[in-house]
Amino acid sequence: MYDVVIIGAGVSGSATARELSRYDASICVLEREEDVCCGTSKANSAIVHAGYDCEPGSLMAKLNVEGNAMMTDLSRDLDIPFQRIGSLVVCTDPDTREGLEKLLEKGRKNGVPDLRIVERDELVQMEPNISDEAVAALYAPSAGIVCPFELNIGMAENANVNGVEFRFNTEVTRIQKTGDHFEIETNNGTVLSKCVVNAAGVYADVFHNMVCKEPIHITPRKGEYYLLDKSAGNHVRHTIFMLPTKMGKGVLVTPTVHGNLLVGPTATDQEDREGTNTTRQGLDEVAAKAALTVKDVPLRSVITSFAGLRAHEDHHEFIIQEAPECEGWIDVAGIESPGLTSSPAIGKMAAGIVVKKYGFAKKAHFVATRKGVVKPGKLSLEERNELIRKNPAYGTIICRCETVSEGEILDAIHRPLGAKSLDGVKRRTRAGMGRCQAGFCSPRVMEILAREVPGITMRNVTKAGGASRLIVGLDKDAYDTMPDETQRRN
Repeated sequence: MYDVVIIGAGVSGSATARELSRYDASICVLEREEDVCCGTSKANSAIVHAGYDCEPGSLMAKLNVEGNAMMTDLSRDLDIPFQRIGSLVVCTDPDTREGLEKLLEKGRKNGVPDLRIVERDELVQMEPNISDEAVAALYAPSAGIVCPFELNIGMAENANVNGVEFRFNTEVTRIQKTGDHFEIETNNGTVLSKCVVNAAGVYADVFHNMVCKEPIHITPRKGEYYLLDKSAGNHVRHTIFMLPTKMGKGVLVTPTVHGNLLVGPTATDQEDREGTNTTRQGLDEVAAKAALTVKDVPLRSVITSFAGLRAHEDHHEFIIQEAPECEGWIDVAGIESPGLTSSPAIGKMAAGIVVKKYGFAKKAHFVATRKGVVKPGKLSLEERNELIRKNPAYGTIICRCETVSEGEILDAIHRPLGAKSLDGVKRRTRAGMGRCQAGFCSPRVMEILAREVPGITMRNVTKAGGASRLIVGLDKDAYDTMPDETQRRN
């Protein structure tokens, strides 16, 4: 019997887990995938929004601005890359300029600091590649960019170090309220808990409706993106948004914290909660809309495309509350953009509801900080040489595109909630995220995983858990009797 079970190990669930780990309580996170950050939190714009486009007075507006303000300290405490590069909402039609004024007014009502409108001359100085049609822009210096993987992993690792249990490959299939607790049926047995925090992304309505009389409804909203090589990373200096028009919100063009350029997303509502495929139509739309605000986006430098799903609630509002008709059921639902930005504040709010209800005492010793994977490339030459002298694995480069060493991969595997798949290593180290998209380093990373992770052999290393094995079609008995060198070649 747990005090609290959290369903979902995305940014909202992990932020809630971290905040609750400050208290003396038994807490468990159930995640159907093999790692944290495998749903909405994995595939998004990686933007820390300023908060000017949320409706004043809404929970979205409140938590967006709060989450934005928390990001500086959080990134320092959890060793997460974060940059306040600012954002620009670009107007390309003089007849729609009043849209900038409306956003400015909303932003000021929401408490967004230092908002102002910049005219074309200043805008061109700020962004030389801005569209020739650009008239003016709303400048929000508090906006920024973050690594969503490292944000999610950092919060989850810190929660785990402070006593939160994580159960992966554990899919919730049925929930019922029995007396004063919940029975949560999973593919790995039944879990009991006094309280449930429902942070299940696009499935949050499914679980809510199992136990609550008043239903909610979430629509998966797909967004498709292009990711460009680091050679294109300086094409813009800020996050560039299109001023929303009757034709839609448009797409953004932004640098990433790792030096790439990101372009997207589309916004397509669908029924499929697993449909993260890209489409020709969607990617063509991204390319066409990006060109409306930024000149000469170098799409020849695209290294990959991807799509993610946002959990769009019918009223376009976060739902963070105890369900009125189901005591102990705490919804963290409808978390779409600006969910990533808001996640630290979402976690604080959700945990606050739980703590107020159950009266958990604060821990005497809470570990508030965490260090990420050591990256030799971020060190001085002297520091790097000393690190390699102490551990030669940091001198063996596995991923050439991102200059990731064997030492970093070993760190990713053996740290709290360590990597167990190629994507797990990639999210923690960037091995496989570069220009060749893992074409060179995959076999080497597979070897390291097979050597270091108990129960994993080369034959059953996966890309992302489940059935995503990299080696298929080989008879197990024949494989197991091969010499090691032959196995590696296969």
